[in-house]
Amino acid sequence: MRSAASTVLLAALLLTSGCEREKREFKSERAESGDRDEVALSSLSPGATPPQVATSGRAATFEGNAYHVAQGKRLFTWFNCNGCHAMGGGDSGPPLMDDKWIYGGTIENIVATIREGRPNGMPSFRGKIPDDQIWEIAAFVRSMGGNLSKNVAPQRNDDLNPFPAENRRPPSPPTTGGQPLPASRGTQ
Repeated sequence: MRSAASTVLLAALLLTSGCEREKREFKSERAESGDRDEVALSSLSPGATPPQVATSGRAATFEGNAYHVAQGKRLFTWFNCNGCHAMGGGDSGPPLMDDKWIYGGTIENIVATIREGRPNGMPSFRGKIPDDQIWEIAAFVRSMGGNLSKNVAPQRNDDLNPFPAENRRPPSPPTTGGQPLPASRGTQ
């Protein structure tokens, strides 16, 4: 009897050790203590060597995690990023859904843009937004252009359409398809 109980306990331990849980940090660092990575804005450089880029390795943590991307979507609205970027389509700020990026389209470039700001309009959010939230917003921005896998990217809201969703529209009577053919022409 005792060996059966120990066998069941051993099997339970083996099964639970094989489970992989998503790790979430609930307390984030302040943006002042954020990474100061050297991020290349372009792959062009003088000479034969490409530009030297030092990354923190945090990109995979935030781009491959659906929770972080969904949080970035929420924060994008909360911090009124859509006020300038018009939900990614561009307005007074550049569009975020296309393949043309002024300061680079990698997540490290986007984090540097949010953290440090850019001339002619993009304010610096260093010290105003915690560093993990900056990475979450950057992961969502990457998802807007379709740069993340589909199992991570959040779905689009109904408010992105220029008209209400089909189930929210008022009912309308059916309309006729066209004018009847004149009797002189006959049927076709």
